[in-house]
Amino acid sequence: MPSMQASQGHNHEMISSSSPHVQGAAPRRGLRERKRARTFAQIQNEALRLFVAQGYEQTTIEQIAEAVEVSPSTIFRYFPNKEDLVLTDEYDSLILASLVTGPVGEPGVTAMRRSLSQTLGEVAAADPSMFLTRGRLMLQVPDLRARLWGFLQQNEATLCQVFATQSGRDPSDFELRVAAGAIIGGLMAALTEWVQSDGHADVVALMDRALLLLEAGLSSVGTSPHTT
Repeated sequence: MPSMQASQGHNHEMISSSSPHVQGAAPRRGLRERKRARTFAQIQNEALRLFVAQGYEQTTIEQIAEAVEVSPSTIFRYFPNKEDLVLTDEYDSLILASLVTGPVGEPGVTAMRRSLSQTLGEVAAADPSMFLTRGRLMLQVPDLRARLWGFLQQNEATLCQVFATQSGRDPSDFELRVAAGAIIGGLMAALTEWVQSDGHADVVALMDRALLLLEAGLSSVGTSPHTT
């Protein structure tokens, strides 16, 4: 997250109903794919360290390449733009694959709740500081905030495609677009709340709470007493 498109340089194909089923765990990767994942993580972790230490704008691709001991062209093979070093990750394909394993007719919001519970908890627990650093940068750096809007639109289109495949509807269906947009908006509200709590809140619980509100049709918002 927040980009639910497959990370560039790793998986360009849209997850479809013919994808391997994933139930809360990553499919076994081949040696080459594991090496690529390690390099991806090394570059991103070093980039985040430098962004925090000396500022996002002040850090260059050349500095990141020198720290990782790779060429700038290698970085661009994994991250086509500087913003991608913060906005993309290796987990989107897991969420997408989990989405398509649900029962026929499963509502989109319910499918997303299930998918996040199967995938995101383990990811956030594995390296919460890295997850939090990315969230802070996304919300605080003007260049990243501007690029984030485009990513959110891509996420919405991706969800529409997945829901269309599952439901037999057209991806441009108005109701699908409303549902996808509401899901993305809810998840971003949860991410913002988590970052503002300085990581003390449970990000997975916040995202589930946001989606639970949508699943209930927002019937409690503005009409029922506030509950925690």
